[in-house]
Amino acid sequence: MSVRSRSDQSSVYLAPAKLNLMLRITGRRSDGYHQLQTVFQFLDIHDRLHIKRRDDSQIILHDDASGISPADNLIYRAARLLQLTSGSDQGAEITLEKHLPMGGGLGGGSSDAATTLMALNRLWGLSLNQSELTKLALTLGADVPIFIHGHAAWAEGIGEELTDIDLPEKWYLVLQPPCHVSTAEVFNQPDLTRHSPRIKIRAFLQGDCRNDCLPVVRRRHPEVAEALDWLNQFADARLTGTGACVFAAFADQRLARNLLQRKPASLNGFVARGINRSPLLELLQPELS
Repeated sequence: MSVRSRSDQSSVYLAPAKLNLMLRITGRRSDGYHQLQTVFQFLDIHDRLHIKRRDDSQIILHDDASGISPADNLIYRAARLLQLTSGSDQGAEITLEKHLPMGGGLGGGSSDAATTLMALNRLWGLSLNQSELTKLALTLGADVPIFIHGHAAWAEGIGEELTDIDLPEKWYLVLQPPCHVSTAEVFNQPDLTRHSPRIKIRAFLQGDCRNDCLPVVRRRHPEVAEALDWLNQFADARLTGTGACVFAAFADQRLARNLLQRKPASLNGFVARGINRSPLLELLQPELS
């Protein structure tokens, strides 16, 4: 969704988090990309992007949270990509209000990029459809297309072949260990499982929720292993993506919040609801048909 500001005519756009509820690595392409099977579900916790259209061609980004230079920032890159591919002479002033942890496997940077593409598509009056935006999104990263897609999905390929899936919208306790996990380093480890048998959606729905990255991350990051071990005392703890965040599902919000209060002091954490439709998709659906 977006909220219009009366004072400067900027709008606030949400960029939701995601969880990987399962992750299997089924092969490796000749270009080095890994082939996956995974399941994405959104969370009702978001970054916020304050976006104001400019009549000149400047892209101005205010981001005090990430420490990433504008040229390397996915928000800036998304805006410039859309500008260049569409031929638009319009610009934007974007301020990131960061709430999602960085490097945690929650897709914050990818979500910010997707929200930028979708918001500017609307503000600049470009009328690109969902398929066109998804093609642009994939050039920014394998996780960006799911946020354009906007619905919980079973994913294959490198994560871009998406099939809608309706999942129980449970409450999740998400814990962030005090470490950063590099996705590139995990996927470059020689002992990473790379040829898991492919499964059907039915197998996942019946409980096959393995994450092939988990053994590697456990060995390399004791902080993640400790978080998993603590959470496993109370529920089935899982790793999202390559981490570092771990999570467990609960049917009751109260149970999840009570457990959050008992977490070790070394861990950050929050409780959020799993959602099957992105709030941004609800707002921009007419433009994406």
